[in-house]
Order: sequence, then C-alpha cells, then structure tokens
Amino acid sequence: MDPQHDARFAGLPQRPGKIVAVHVSYASRADQRGKRPATPSYFFKPSSSVAASGAEIVRPRGTELLAFEGEVALVIGEPARWVSADQAWAHVAWVTAANDFGLYDLRANDKGSNVRSKGGDGFTPIGQTLINAADIDPAALRLRTWVNGELVQDDTTGGLIFPLAQFVADLSQHFTLETGDVILAGTPAGSTVVAPGDLVEVEVDAPDTGQSSGRLQTRVVQGEGPSFDPALGSLPAVDDEQRIAAWGSEEAAGLPAAAGADESAARPALTPEVRAKLMDCPVAGLSQQLRKLGFNNVSIDGVRALPGSGKIVGTARTLRFVASREDLFKSHGGGYNAQKRAFDAIGEGEVMVIEARGDATAGTLGDVLALRARSNGAAGIITDGAVRDHDAVAAAGIPVYSSGAHPAVLGRRHVPWDHDLTISCGGTTVQPGDIIVADADGAIVLPPALVEEVVDAVLDKEAEDAWVADRISEGEPIKGLFPMNQQWRERYEAERAGGQSAGATTAGTKDGTEDGTGGSAG
Repeated sequence: MDPQHDARFAGLPQRPGKIVAVHVSYASRADQRGKRPATPSYFFKPSSSVAASGAEIVRPRGTELLAFEGEVALVIGEPARWVSADQAWAHVAWVTAANDFGLYDLRANDKGSNVRSKGGDGFTPIGQTLINAADIDPAALRLRTWVNGELVQDDTTGGLIFPLAQFVADLSQHFTLETGDVILAGTPAGSTVVAPGDLVEVEVDAPDTGQSSGRLQTRVVQGEGPSFDPALGSLPAVDDEQRIAAWGSEEAAGLPAAAGADESAARPALTPEVRAKLMDCPVAGLSQQLRKLGFNNVSIDGVRALPGSGKIVGTARTLRFVASREDLFKSHGGGYNAQKRAFDAIGEGEVMVIEARGDATAGTLGDVLALRARSNGAAGIITDGAVRDHDAVAAAGIPVYSSGAHPAVLGRRHVPWDHDLTISCGGTTVQPGDIIVADADGAIVLPPALVEEVVDAVLDKEAEDAWVADRISEGEPIKGLFPMNQQWRERYEAERAGGQSAGATTAGTKDGTEDGTGGSAG
C-alpha cells in the first residue's frame, strides 16, 4: 500500500478505477422486498465516494432517508477479462468490509442508476483491514453490521443468491476488471435509516480462520452546507414508497400497512376449489347475488375482452396512473417506474387491475408487459384505459380487458404513480387481494370475505335456471315457472333431491297464482 495516497483510500491498496455494486444479492434481502432476481444486476459508484474507517458521512440539508448497507467488498488483483466462474476467484486479491450508503430522498429520480442517491462524497466507506482472498472460503464469510452497538445485520455469504465468483466472471464478460477495482457484493436484510449522531460499524470475517476486516466505523453528521438548487436538477423528494424502501418495512418507517395490506392478509385465500367454482360462475350471476347482499357498486364498467381473451378469475394486484403532468412524468415516468415494478411483481393466479381514470386516449400497457404478466403466471389484466399494440397484446396468451386501443404511450395522458394500493377502476373500488372475475358480460369485484357464500349461491341459482330452461324448452309457459311459484318450487326441490314429479299437471296452472318473490331476467 502506498502511504502517500489519499487518506480516503487507507482501507484499499490504491484508489479504485471502478466501483461496481450489486443491486440485490442476498436471499434475505430479496425475500424482504418480495422478489428474487434471476440474474445479478449492477450499478457504478464513483471512487470519490470512498471513505476510510473513522470518517464522517454527511446527511445533506433537507433530507431524511440516509440508509446504510453493510457489504462484503472484493478487491481485484490480477485483471480479469472473459474469465470463467471457476477461474474468477483467483482474480480477487482481497476482501474487506464496506458500507454502501444511500440517500433515498434522491433515489426516485435516478431511475436505478443511483448516481445521486449513492454517489455522494463519503457514501462508500471501505476497510479497515484487507483479508487475503486466497486464504479464505468465499462461501463462508460472515457479514455483520451494528448501529450504536446494536447488531442489525448478521448473515453469511452462504446466504447469497449468486456466489461471489459469479460477479467477477459476469462483469468480466462486459469490461476489464482492473487491478484495484472494487465489487460491492450487496447487502442482506436489516438495512435501514440512520440519523445524525448514529455510529454504524461493519465487519467481515472468516470464522474458520479467525481473519477479520476489523470494524469499519462511520459516524453520521448533519450537513449545514448549501441546499440543492432546483434550477440545476431534481430536488430531494420523499413519499411513503421511498420511506418503506429505506426503512425496510411500513412498521419500521412508522407507517400504517399499505392500503389494503392488513385486510388482504386476513382475508381467506382464493383456494383451488373456490377458483374452480368461480370458473363456472357467470359474472351476471355473481352480480345478481351481490345485489341481494346489498353490493351495487362492484362492477368494473366500460371494459371489454380483447379478441381471444377468455374468462378471468384471480386475486387483484393494483396499479395506479395519475393524469399526465410534464414535471411528474419526468420524475416518475421513465426508468424502472411503478408500471414496470408492478408487472415484474405480479404472481401466479393474480390479476393486474389498472386505474387510468377511464381515459382511453393513451396506452396503459403494451405487448411486452402483457408477455411479462403471462410469463409470471398471471390470470389476466384489466385496465379502464387503453392498450397499445392491440393485436400483439391480444396474441400474448393472457386474457386482457380494456376500454379500447390507442397508439400513444404513457406520456400523452398518464403517469405511472404507484402500485399495490386501493384504486378505482371502471367506477368501482379495488383493493389488493380482492377477487376479480371477468367474462363476456364484464368484470366484477368480490369482497374476499363473501366469496364462498356468493359462489355457492350462484351455482345453486345456475342449476335452478338450467332446470327452468329445460322446462321452457319442453313447452311450459313462463307464467308460474319463472320465477317459480310454490308448486314448481316443490317439484324442483323434489327432483333435485332425487325424488319424482308428483304428476304431469303443469304446476303453474294448478292454482293460477305465482310466487312473487323471485327475480326476472331484467
């Protein structure tokens, strides 16, 4: 190590040319966020963000969501280009502790690049002691983080979704990893927000050999410098989505659970048995039974099936668009926006329900998103806006119901704002976890607590209506049969129970009266 180099790099052999960080790598972190990546993804951090152990990190004025991420840092020795996974670890000279600080107030506008949110001066403490990589098992390293002496992260590299050597081999396919370059291998669950005065410590060790990086220490201080200038770029912006991401959960952020989440967790699941019953229930029948229970505002109005789309039965996932405004589209419309996050997160048997305010003058999804939903096993998509790439969406292999087609993209009318919250679609309220059924008659929302009661009532009514239709086909008059009077009711019940008809006399003409309690087709 050159004793003359900048003190910021005291924990490294030299100033790194590149710092490459992994987005999500530990199973515990992925599970906390509800989605595991299929392959690693990365972002760059500038070498000017490096700090040594004992340095302070400044939380800028006007911000609140500075979060730590304890990580294992790999330091490249021999340059690596097109190396295999088996060869990759030989190109790592040292491992040590790192802290990948991020300012979530600036995260939304970075579109996943993390340039501003994670590139600040002092945002990458590294050190304090280098561990020889050749002496340790890369799958048996331990990573621990403390805040003010309390252990908050405790995991091992055995908990990684991808082995450390894979990062080296993967990155070497795209560019040369040079001597001194650093790879930050991601953080486990437990990352959260810290405040001025907090002391964060990170240690990487090899329990089998006793080797340790020592505790990398960073003290958080409040910035007193100038504020961000709106004339130069985006300002810090905080919403509940960023608070939850920074703190790690709604509870840790001091927020109530996301709208509908508590109710959804307590709701009965859509079991395979109930799902199969719902496939036999027409939406018209469901509507009729819900009206009997006092539910008149459960239809998603104005949506129709795209050609080739079959019936939809599933649980709701929700996506909300707000009316387009140029500054809001600039901050929320591009990159890995709420629309893309929602479609990435949708699961098997779920229905993406989209609020677009009934505005069908711009698309709310296209063929790529429809294919993504199909590949995730989603049950269907319903939007009260338009679809783009109409024919390709119709051919995507997933049922889609919309208010029409339009060639324009989001920026014309819509801004993708947030997802998995209570929305209004087609004039009715939809919460995550609601049961959605759609067929040629339209789409309807079933409160989960009522679904079993309603589905059984519909099937009973369908059986009764089929029996009545058979009698009409045999030439019986409608009077007294639809709705059934007492005599027809008795005959129906007897036949349903396996009994025989009391006689061939037309039940509706026995006393010339009707039971006026039934419904009618209208």
